[in-house]
Amino acid sequence: MSKLPRGLSGKELVKRLGEAGFLPQRTEGSHVFLKHPDGRAVTVLLAPEIGPGLMSDIMNEVNMPRDEFIQLLQNPKKWRKEKEQKGV
Repeated sequence: MSKLPRGLSGKELVKRLGEAGFLPQRTEGSHVFLKHPDGRAVTVLLAPEIGPGLMSDIMNEVNMPRDEFIQLLQNPKKWRKEKEQKGV
């Protein structure tokens, strides 16, 4: 099983989730609430670095397979290209 990337900030994570179609709905304090058009929702802490436990919780909330989530975080362009090829 691949490890989740470390050193990603909350702001960067919001950007990467945006690549997957999650749109910011509102911000409350240091948290951003994102929602996907299919109904999935997730709250992201705008911390300087998201730890592995919280990253794992976010991965589960967005209901994305681990390998796909890791690829989205590490290489969003490649992730998007593969999604387009699959027709999703």
